[in-house]
Amino acid sequence: HFGAIYFKKKQPKTFKVKIITVDAEMEFSCEMKWKGKDLFDLVCRALGLRETWFFGLQYTVKGMCTWLKMDKKVLDQEIPKEDPISFHFLAKFYPEKVEEELLQEITQHLFFLQVKKQILDEEIYCSPEATVLLASYAVQAKYGDYDPNFHEPGFLAHDELLPKRVLRQYQLTAEMWEEKITAWYAEHRGIARDEAEMNYLKIAQDLEMYGVNYFPIQNKNHTDLLLGVDAKGIHIYSINNRFSPNKSFEWSAIRNISYSEKELTIKPLDKKAEVFKFFSSQLKVNKLILQLCIGNHDLFMRRRKVDSIEIQQMKAQAREEKARKKMENQRLAREKQLREEAERAKEELERRLFQLEDEARQANEALLRSQEAAELLAEKAQIAEEEAKLLAQNAAEAEQERQRLEITALKTKEEKRLMEQKMREAELIAVKLVKESDRRAKEAEHLKQDLHEAREAERKAKQKLLDINRLNYPHMVKYPQYSPAETRDANFDKGSIKLDLKDIDLKRLSFEIEKERYHYAYGVNT
Repeated sequence: HFGAIYFKKKQPKTFKVKIITVDAEMEFSCEMKWKGKDLFDLVCRALGLRETWFFGLQYTVKGMCTWLKMDKKVLDQEIPKEDPISFHFLAKFYPEKVEEELLQEITQHLFFLQVKKQILDEEIYCSPEATVLLASYAVQAKYGDYDPNFHEPGFLAHDELLPKRVLRQYQLTAEMWEEKITAWYAEHRGIARDEAEMNYLKIAQDLEMYGVNYFPIQNKNHTDLLLGVDAKGIHIYSINNRFSPNKSFEWSAIRNISYSEKELTIKPLDKKAEVFKFFSSQLKVNKLILQLCIGNHDLFMRRRKVDSIEIQQMKAQAREEKARKKMENQRLAREKQLREEAERAKEELERRLFQLEDEARQANEALLRSQEAAELLAEKAQIAEEEAKLLAQNAAEAEQERQRLEITALKTKEEKRLMEQKMREAELIAVKLVKESDRRAKEAEHLKQDLHEAREAERKAKQKLLDINRLNYPHMVKYPQYSPAETRDANFDKGSIKLDLKDIDLKRLSFEIEKERYHYAYGVNT
């Protein structure tokens, strides 16, 4: 029996690290012997990042932000004493031209998130107008194309898009700011997320404070100043002005940078130029300044050299990826357009179907109404037919009555004409009768006058006769055979005969007048 001998491999001791990016957190187990570069490479592999030279691991100790050194062990550096140890994965160096230097989409995205946070935290100053435009690109990158049916008012209520300084500067409500941002956002239709983020960075890289790391310093006269380090060089600012530098040193014009304790010296390439010396508050600040200067200077010189094989491969891959994405975006845009057209066609068909159904329903209702109307019209037609017959009968009777009235009217017209003629004749007869009456009256008057004169003559004659007889025959005054009365009667009879003749003429005249009245009354033509 042989005892089994087990060899247990000694497990390396580890420590935990929490890596905080702008939008995520990751945890790793690191070996005790790992250097800063080992941890950094692990994070880059986890992110799929190849453009590693822009980034670093930042941590805060004793209130001062510093960067993890790549060539030293992690645990040998002055890092926070915590478990897990927290590091921020951030951009340490900035490109001069983002569109040419940022090749990977992940690199663009990380820069976009970091610069956006710096603008919102007011570490980079931006005018209100530019912040609204940048916010619209940020919304396009997050939500895609604007759709009024989906992006209803209030959809940006929980997004931080503008610096608090801008919000305080203008007395506008959240709804007003959203309306302004949405107006720009609606114009970015068709822009992909990576394009929107790149447009954001192209605007941000022209801001005065973009990519500048500021450090408080003093000159030899103990005047407080600010030293800024960025991708183009070193700049000296007044303490209250971070926009316009008082003096600048481009990397191509700097021969050497060194520090000794708290003193840092910048030697221009021109040996005749004045050497610039300044003092910082701490030795660690000088070390950090020097570290940033070396990194920015190396990138500045690299940009002006022929690209390495790795960079050339990355640029080629980036071009191929952009071309592929462009084609993919075009295909997606085409599919989206076709889908939208299909949806519009579907909506149009549904609308048309609904319209046809509504028209069919209305047609059915109209048919029912028309049937009811037809029945009603048939009944009305029957009634109308009967009425028509009655009206025809009434019309015939009316025609007969019209003809009768026409005949009557003709008779009446003739009678009227005859009546008018008779009236004219009667007027003439009346005028004639009046004249005749006047004439006869005058004749009667003359006859009366003649009668009176005749009687007067008779009386005178009788008197004269009596007088003559009394004178000539007095013995016959008492003559019995011839009494005056008898004589008077005889003479009177003679006069009566004359009077009777005149009376006969008057009777004849009266008879003629009565005859004319009869003719006029009964229409007898004389």
